[in-house]
Amino acid sequence: MKTFVLINCIFIFLFLFFPSLSSATPEFARVTGLNCGECHIDPNGGGGLTEKGKKYLYKPLTTAQKIVRLFVGYFHMMAAIAWFGAIIYVHLLLKPAYASKGLPRGELLLGGISMIIVLITGVLLTIARMPALKIFYTTRFGILLSIKIVLFSLMFLSVIIVITFIGPRMRKKKTADAKEKSGAYTPEDLAMFDGRDGRPAYISYKGVIYDVSANRFWKDGQHMRKHVSGQDMTDLLKTAPHGEEKVLALPVVGELSSTIIKPPVPFHEQLFYFFAYMNLAMTFVIVFIIALWRWW
Repeated sequence: MKTFVLINCIFIFLFLFFPSLSSATPEFARVTGLNCGECHIDPNGGGGLTEKGKKYLYKPLTTAQKIVRLFVGYFHMMAAIAWFGAIIYVHLLLKPAYASKGLPRGELLLGGISMIIVLITGVLLTIARMPALKIFYTTRFGILLSIKIVLFSLMFLSVIIVITFIGPRMRKKKTADAKEKSGAYTPEDLAMFDGRDGRPAYISYKGVIYDVSANRFWKDGQHMRKHVSGQDMTDLLKTAPHGEEKVLALPVVGELSSTIIKPPVPFHEQLFYFFAYMNLAMTFVIVFIIALWRWW
């Protein structure tokens, strides 16, 4: 979580202390491919506007409207930072394999709220910044915005699919596998017993599998908020403040097998990994688009 906070601080620092300069009128003419005379009565630019030029002219905003747009943009930016930070934290540090077991509620809540805020504020800002549909495909700003909207829509759609289709099937499969398993366990089998969604919580120590589901120190499959069940604790116990007697007193449910047999990955799980890496890639693309807006 400290890394996630650090990432957000870096984004905030860049946006606050490295603001972009406004583009001059010749820059607008260059990116649209139009001559100054297309929008200005004077062919050299400046002064009055033609009818075509007036279509690109933003309506003057009152002070109250400027304040509202400022705060809408602020919340949009902060929500995007939180959302992208959560994606980078989960997929680069926790890894998708860990996320497939079920993300912590904090990360899920942060990501969901951030996406909704980005959606609402993004729609409001787009309406305020785009006076005509033609700007979406005739200006560099509009084209980049269109690409960003498409990428965001794909990311939002993938989240809906994961929540409604993939997630329930992955939880159901893991719960069913956990109930059927007994005897010898591979490390991958052990990982299913994480104490979540009604599954038992198991740990291994020196090749033996122990059930910690009923232990008050392993509530929800977590021990002192530092260790999670479904793992081998042989090496970790060396740094624990207590001895192995605490573990040896637990109920034994089986043995840890060194033979690792990887079952075929079902389609919905393959789709989960595809969406995970797709969202990570799109995050970097959207940030690159923002960089093009501000510094190129």
